[in-house]
Amino acid sequence: MYNTAATRHFSGTYAEARRKFLDAAAQRGAAIESFELEAHRGALGEALATDVAYLGKPGAARLLIVSSGTHGPEGFCGSGCQVATLNDADLLSRAEQAGIGLLLIHAVNPHGFSHLHRTNEDNIDLNRNHIDFNAPLPVNAAYAEVEPFVLPANWPPTAADMTKMAAYIEKNGMWAFRTAVTSGQYTSPLGVFYGGTAPSWSNRTMRGILRKYGSAATHIGWIDVHTGLGPYGHGEKIYAGRNAPADLARARAWWGADVFAPFEGQSASADVSGPVVSAVYDECPQASAAVMGLEFGTLPDQEVMNRLRADTWLRRHPEAPEEQQRTIRQELRDAFYCDNDEWKGMVLGQSRVVLLQTVQGLKTA
Repeated sequence: MYNTAATRHFSGTYAEARRKFLDAAAQRGAAIESFELEAHRGALGEALATDVAYLGKPGAARLLIVSSGTHGPEGFCGSGCQVATLNDADLLSRAEQAGIGLLLIHAVNPHGFSHLHRTNEDNIDLNRNHIDFNAPLPVNAAYAEVEPFVLPANWPPTAADMTKMAAYIEKNGMWAFRTAVTSGQYTSPLGVFYGGTAPSWSNRTMRGILRKYGSAATHIGWIDVHTGLGPYGHGEKIYAGRNAPADLARARAWWGADVFAPFEGQSASADVSGPVVSAVYDECPQASAAVMGLEFGTLPDQEVMNRLRADTWLRRHPEAPEEQQRTIRQELRDAFYCDNDEWKGMVLGQSRVVLLQTVQGLKTA
């Protein structure tokens, strides 16, 4: 019975997820605002938008943000968490009684969500795009060496490609390889984990949302829901904020000792440049912020990476046979969304705990 209840909050397409989110927000009486990506359409010809639902008094001093879909099909999970939250009368009552404003940002990357790409309409990884573009771009000198075998001419990779990758890892170590591939790069527009050379549409949209809804906040707690790293069904609490002892201490005080910081080397995530949540420091400098990437595990890490590589390879090879294209897109979806009741129940249970902890943290801040 519980699994049936959990399942109903999740969706099979971006269009369905958007409809469920907007319907749930309207039924709750939330203030709704939509930001349409006008230059593009979805996989089913639908409009694409980042939608916002706000509950609470306008200009609340304490603000809880939950965002979904930063990485395209990771939105299936995040959207389910958001719709479940809108149907959680007890949790919403606790936030209301504490005077906390709740800001739900649905589909940060609507194009990738709909088209089943981790990156946006320009192949930009949004968690590498929120940097200071007035400063020199971050340098990832190792990326050029690994790209030829990470993204080979043919897919699947040949034995020779695999041998080159194994040799690199043996020489430099797995951590160095992961850092070279995943930390972010700004030189290869059709490469993996590309950060762009200017703020993306999603970047500009998110910053506008933060300025509008967070300008009066003195305390902000932000949960950005992700999938694809770590053990199956486990929600790793990844500290996504700046490397400041007081900020990390606040995150662990709110969410527990199992908050892992990538720069300490404990997290399933590499220490990346320009995550979406870092925009809070620029746009809401008056607020004390606690930020987290809540990352739910799906498939083994290497399998997820291989499917992500295939997705990027497909960007480079639109002439690929239709059957291969369908397979790559479906496998990418499966890498970031486990479409079964067990996993969904694990996701909702853990996400609710984190949201309740955030409410309590904001309440006592």
